[in-house]
Amino acid sequence: MSDRLGTDGRSLLDRVRAPFEGPNTVGNSIPFWVGLAVAVAALAAYPQTTDPYTVIQSSRYFALAFLALSLCFIWGYAGVLSFGQVAFFGVAAYAFGAIGINLSSATGVGVAIVAAIAVGTLFAALLGYFMFYGGVRDTYVTIMTLVVALVLNTFMAQTAGSEWAIGDARLGGFNGMTNIPDLTLGIGEAGLVLDGNGLYYALLATLVVTYLGLRALVNSEFGMTMVAVREDEARTATFGYNVPFVKLVVFTIGGALAAVGGVFYASWGNYIDPSVFGIAFAALPVVWVSVGGRESLLGAIGATFAIERMRTGLSSGIGPIGSEWALVIVGGLLLGVILFMPAGVVPTLEKLKDRALARGRKQSGSTTTTEEPIE
Repeated sequence: MSDRLGTDGRSLLDRVRAPFEGPNTVGNSIPFWVGLAVAVAALAAYPQTTDPYTVIQSSRYFALAFLALSLCFIWGYAGVLSFGQVAFFGVAAYAFGAIGINLSSATGVGVAIVAAIAVGTLFAALLGYFMFYGGVRDTYVTIMTLVVALVLNTFMAQTAGSEWAIGDARLGGFNGMTNIPDLTLGIGEAGLVLDGNGLYYALLATLVVTYLGLRALVNSEFGMTMVAVREDEARTATFGYNVPFVKLVVFTIGGALAAVGGVFYASWGNYIDPSVFGIAFAALPVVWVSVGGRESLLGAIGATFAIERMRTGLSSGIGPIGSEWALVIVGGLLLGVILFMPAGVVPTLEKLKDRALARGRKQSGSTTTTEEPIE
């Protein structure tokens, strides 16, 4: 009876895990899920163990993690290197600010959240349509997306005059858009304002759900098609797949992920400025994903946390010089990973672990064969 209960329990656990496991993700074992649950629980307890300033900074890292996931998803799994994910991030942030300032009620902020994500997603869909159905491929996608971000940077930088306003929301040029509302959930004037610990937990919950959803997606049939496109576009097309359409869908989903991060980011600081479209900011997602691992969603999140925590620590610890040293360290880190761990930190560690386990099984097998009884 107990054996049957144990078998039923294991089969139920296997069914729950099945959608989130497969060849396209790192971590397909019970120890991995236990470790992930412990990590999430530790992050949930973190605000109770530290000061409010640190919690606020951690919320910023969570918001940026959506930007990292957006690039990891389209680059690592479909082979589309976009240098302009910040364009969708920034457009959504500005859209949330403009709508939220004009519709300042709880219902208005809710509308602003949905509308801003929709604007960022639609922008990605339009850009992706013209690129992929226009025959733009490989390096030219990288260049075009970067150009789009730089054009937005140049345009938004010159919107300082009073004439550059959307209702009550002034774009602000280099000074940026201020007085962006906090995330608020509610109806009418009454609502739950998400700031401080509330914003932290909202970000943590959304990030965990997004991570699990992406795991399920990349291990689905569509995910297998994405990887096929990444590996060999021409051969995938010969099997009857519409490669431009696959790329468009992937690029649009990536834009939506970046848009979600942009909304959280604008709400986090109650402010947004044109620097989010700049080349320095545009390069950061490429660094995060390259270091963590292009084919590892968890690696992209972890690298974002680690690198941004280091950058914040140096900037706050030794001032402007620290910011310059942070750029040097990030550049050196990227160079070192490209030279010695081109797949990224997490995939490399996973490969080393698999080799160690295989070596252990091999040695165990050889020991077993040599311990035969002598007749």
